[in-house]
Amino acid sequence: MTRLKLVNSRVVVNAMEPRAAIGVYDQSGGRFTLHAPSQGVFGLRANMADILNVEPRQVRILTGHVGGSFGMKSAPFPEYVCVLHAARTLGRPVKWTDERSGSFVSDSHGRDHELTAELALDADGAFLAVRITNFGNMGAFLSTVAPMPSTINIVKNVQGVYRTPLIEVSTKCVFTNTSHVSAYRGAGRPEGNYYMERLIDAAAAEMGIDRLELRRRNQITPREIPIKTASGSNYDSGDFPGVLKHALEAADVKGFARRKRESRKRGKVRGLGVGNYLEVTAPPSKEMGGIRFEADGTVTIITGSLDYGQGHAAPFAQVLSERLGVPFERIRLLQGDSDELLAGGGTGGSKSIMHGGTAIVEAAAKVIEQGKQIASHVLEAAAADIEFANGRFVIAGTDRAIGIMELAARLRAGLKLPEGVPATLDVRHVSDGPGASAYPNGCHVCEVELDPETGTIEVVKYTSVNDFGTVVNPPIVEGQLHGGVIQGIGQAIMEMTVYDGDGHFLTGSFMDYALPRASDSPEVAVIQHPVPAKTNVLGVKGCGEAGCAGSPHLGDECDRPCAVRIRHSARGHAGNALPASGAPFRMRARRARFDRLRRSKTKNDPSRRSPHCQPRERNQARRWRVLWPIS
Repeated sequence: MTRLKLVNSRVVVNAMEPRAAIGVYDQSGGRFTLHAPSQGVFGLRANMADILNVEPRQVRILTGHVGGSFGMKSAPFPEYVCVLHAARTLGRPVKWTDERSGSFVSDSHGRDHELTAELALDADGAFLAVRITNFGNMGAFLSTVAPMPSTINIVKNVQGVYRTPLIEVSTKCVFTNTSHVSAYRGAGRPEGNYYMERLIDAAAAEMGIDRLELRRRNQITPREIPIKTASGSNYDSGDFPGVLKHALEAADVKGFARRKRESRKRGKVRGLGVGNYLEVTAPPSKEMGGIRFEADGTVTIITGSLDYGQGHAAPFAQVLSERLGVPFERIRLLQGDSDELLAGGGTGGSKSIMHGGTAIVEAAAKVIEQGKQIASHVLEAAAADIEFANGRFVIAGTDRAIGIMELAARLRAGLKLPEGVPATLDVRHVSDGPGASAYPNGCHVCEVELDPETGTIEVVKYTSVNDFGTVVNPPIVEGQLHGGVIQGIGQAIMEMTVYDGDGHFLTGSFMDYALPRASDSPEVAVIQHPVPAKTNVLGVKGCGEAGCAGSPHLGDECDRPCAVRIRHSARGHAGNALPASGAPFRMRARRARFDRLRRSKTKNDPSRRSPHCQPRERNQARRWRVLWPIS
């Protein structure tokens, strides 16, 4: 049995754009309009209507471009209610904008779990069971999804890519005198994978088994898939051993010993971290897929998901263009107006391409069916004889055809149709979503260097191999992974939220809170190892949170002192707290310099050897030990 006490540290979200809101009230119609950042206007409308005690039709939510959210902006906040009440009272629009200092304490925070993780293995290293006994910090009050990351999402994700017959997760959610906690990129998915990977490394060391070999022995193989796991998930696809092998080769792990020697020659300590991950994406839910042919010749996709930095417009347009043959450059995306929606699950849980993409595919099929009926009248043929391919409705076996954009133009011009034939190509469709969650997975390999003199940790090499199923838009997928990796690195070695014993928040600005900067960001190699999902029509798996899931496993070796194994004395958890710190090395280096200086002075001045002749020096040494404790 391997047992670890772990701390998954609290982080401040720090979205690029602080929250803001404009409240408007229409006295004549008795209707509220809220302009605010969100992760989905349909859900926020329902929440605000409930808070205001009015019907949903009396509330309109408008969201424009959003400068980052990571889960935080999905919830209603008190300021939104205040601006709407103020607008009704004053009879004029009311605006509020947060400042960065305010957002540090008023925005929801992320993570913050303290736990004991246990892994049972047999004599051959086969996993028998994993148990997590967890405390999840909710903060001072409960947000909508605050318990989820430390409870159900740990259950779903702690198994990862490994055969694990038994899983137990026991979590106590507690209230504390801190800012409230909510979902933060991954929301339990990175945590579950991190706990398992740490347990595997510890178990390998205790049993004298190579840590990579222990992973190989327990990975679910392709011939075992589909497989129902102990957590209740049904893995439908994947090549977990192949991904690990691909990552180790791409990262040149065989050459690590040479790079480690080179680092040591430069006075640096080099470490290698390997982390497998598998995420269970958000479960199926209703999503709108609207398609509207506009008067200016463009086509509008209407979706209940919401892009707050993911770049939905391009992949959604690619899906529609492929299905309907509509020129990519003519496609627009409408997502931020609750009045336009019939349903909407918002964006979160790495689900948008599965849910939104499925809705678009289903809506496109309805456009084609309606188009066949309309084209049959224009082409003077039976609807059953009309085929659709490459953006054109064609009478089977002939060259007589009409393009979908031309047909839309004819309809706008007043094409007269017989009774019973659809009068438009437009569709307002609500999808029930894909058949099940998807399971994006991968392996990240990271090398770090630590400078013992300064305690500085630098990520010098980062390689990721990922299975996102069908990749619709590679540049966007790569960008999503880059962002997640940097956030994971931030939590692993930089970001730390500190409250003192009286509950005062000590890290409430960028002067005290170490957010990663461009200079802290390594070049991240993103390599695809796709195995299409079988749970949705596109074969996609989602990628938005994968970078966070793979990146906290930094430098687990580094002569066993680096990254996540370093003592974090401020929290008092030996070797198992995030973020990791190089401070102990800096302390040892300063103590060593002090000792060398003292020995040098004693050697050159014999009178200083007597303890009775050096009270001042003894006091200096004692003060040094107080300032730089050695553990």
